[in-house]
Amino acid sequence: MKRLAVLLLCLILVPPALAADPAAAKKEGQANFYANITAVEPIMEAFTASTGVKGVYTRVSTAKYLATVLTEHSAGKLSADVLQGPLPILEALKGKGVLAPYRSAAAAGYPEWARSDDTILQFGIEYVALIYNKELVKAKDVPTSYKELADPKWRDKIVMPDPATHATTISWLVGLKEAKVFATEAEWTDFLKGLAANKPMFVASFSPTPAPVESGQKLIAVSMPKYIITHAPAPLDWARTGVLLGSPRGIAIAAKAPHPNAARVFMDYWLSKDAMRLLADKVGEYVLAPGVYPPIAGIDKAKVVPIRELSDEEIAAWGDKFKKIFAAK
Repeated sequence: MKRLAVLLLCLILVPPALAADPAAAKKEGQANFYANITAVEPIMEAFTASTGVKGVYTRVSTAKYLATVLTEHSAGKLSADVLQGPLPILEALKGKGVLAPYRSAAAAGYPEWARSDDTILQFGIEYVALIYNKELVKAKDVPTSYKELADPKWRDKIVMPDPATHATTISWLVGLKEAKVFATEAEWTDFLKGLAANKPMFVASFSPTPAPVESGQKLIAVSMPKYIITHAPAPLDWARTGVLLGSPRGIAIAAKAPHPNAARVFMDYWLSKDAMRLLADKVGEYVLAPGVYPPIAGIDKAKVVPIRELSDEEIAAWGDKFKKIFAAK
């Protein structure tokens, strides 16, 4: 009934030429979904079962996303109907004419900033936090602020993505400054130097960060709370450090979607509370559908804020600065 209500709302609020047509979508047969987000199989299965349209998921890594899509688009061979990815990548694709405008009524309750664009809808935040081994870290030692990560007691006990090369970590570190998590820039700089002095283990991305904490090789990680769900029953918890920052996740329809009706039906389904609840429950994602939170103790009380997306030039420049700071450890 909920899916039917969403689809009816779409038909009322979206111009007929652009409205989702479930019957036409079933005739088209499938919706091809290019995404860099992982573990979304439960949503794809639920979409297929609910609409009769097969959801086909293709994982495209962030590093290859823009080149892959632009190459296929230029050759007239882009098979994606719907594209999900980091906001800067989707904005670049929009600028190249790869994406089509679509306002889904399913996003009516989302924050205004998340649906202000006529083409790209932001549905979640790739949130970053400090996660720790709750069996090995005493309650009195769990950080209550980010600056505590610079305490010498954490020396050789931290794992994090390489701040010289990992774009999201670079954006997160800059975001801590720009969001004024630290009172002054001098305090932020001291935090960076203290963190570097603690000699963190560097890994390529967030994905490898939970394992050393689970095993006890390291005790705390700059990572993502979603791993508390996806790595359960691992002994992981997250530190309540106040505001959590993260990169917005976006989604849009391809301008030359091979299955345009299926694309709109998929978009409406993806943004529905049912789908976002699956994403929160099964994957631990922080989503923007009102009232939907991952089943992580205390996360519904957290203030989760989207950070500014840095340009490629800014990523490169800040990466060089962080490389020097952490090389001096």
